[in-house]
Amino acid sequence: MKIDFRPIILAGGSGTRFWPRSRKARAKQVLALDGERTMIQRTVDRLAPLAPPRDIWVITNDLLAGAICGQLDCVPADQIICEPVARNTAPAAGLAAFLVERDAPYAVLGMFPADHVIKNEPAFLSIVEQAAAIAAEGENMVVLGVKATRAETGYGYIETGEAAPNGAVRVRRFTEKPNRERAEEFLAAGNFCWNSGIFIWSAHTLANAMREHLPETAPHLEAIAAAWGTPDFQHVFADLYPLCENISVDYAILEPRSAKGEHRSNLYCLPADFGWNDLGSWAALYEHQLDARRNCDPHDNVTECPGATAIDAHGNYVYSPGKFVALVGVHDLVVVETDDALLITTRDRSQDVGKVVKELDAAGRKELI
Repeated sequence: MKIDFRPIILAGGSGTRFWPRSRKARAKQVLALDGERTMIQRTVDRLAPLAPPRDIWVITNDLLAGAICGQLDCVPADQIICEPVARNTAPAAGLAAFLVERDAPYAVLGMFPADHVIKNEPAFLSIVEQAAAIAAEGENMVVLGVKATRAETGYGYIETGEAAPNGAVRVRRFTEKPNRERAEEFLAAGNFCWNSGIFIWSAHTLANAMREHLPETAPHLEAIAAAWGTPDFQHVFADLYPLCENISVDYAILEPRSAKGEHRSNLYCLPADFGWNDLGSWAALYEHQLDARRNCDPHDNVTECPGATAIDAHGNYVYSPGKFVALVGVHDLVVVETDDALLITTRDRSQDVGKVVKELDAAGRKELI
């Protein structure tokens, strides 16, 4: 039996770690960081074999909605939902569940961040299909785990338990970004995966989980969903959505569900290796481009500019699309130029770029954020 699969693309957020290319109205997901297609376009492209555009929902914000509608003209405009305020991933995912539950309660929803890179798309599609089949069997929740290859402190982790009859492994617990020592322990243990942020469950399953674990937020989301398609929708949305709890799916649903114990939680993980990268920083983009040998020279400089010369320079990332760039005697730098800003940092400090945005905001430099 063919599964009724509905992708839900989460495309809110401002992507501050990719400043100065990323701005509030031009966040990472609407940028072409890895080729000619933007991140959200590539997300829709890779999901095309699983669902037609008419079955896709996008949850975003007013600042990005215009760009996303322009880039995704194949997706029905009324299924690109603009949050009136940011409320993290649990209300966004929950709203999608309540919207779909009205007409197709047993449709399987796939929650996909809009800004990830997947190198092995056939492997990705295969694992999503497997997850959808598990989710369609009942009140099952499936998270795609990524094989941990290093002691990464920037990712959440999933501790897996015993194998389940459905081909997945049971989930013992979720752990948010650990320190270096704990990350090394997880890697050595061998039964921890990185949390990809990709979740598969039926609309009914997620809606019920929202009712159970977020009992104050769920009624607001149900009321918003009930108003969808009516003249009152925007008014109801603007009034009720700010009342929802500001919390992630991980904290709101998955962690309390895993606390029930691996045999009672209906939580499953499918560990996979499909070339996943969340491109969480300029350093991550550098590493991705280097791994793909894109825009690289023999000294591991990645340069996105019309020509570059490197003399005694290695390990640098430079984005300057309008200028020739010369690198002399520098190593492991990140240099990003836009029309109104210039970022210079090191690769190992690129996670701190978001602090620049906070300082600009505090200084009232709205034109730069």
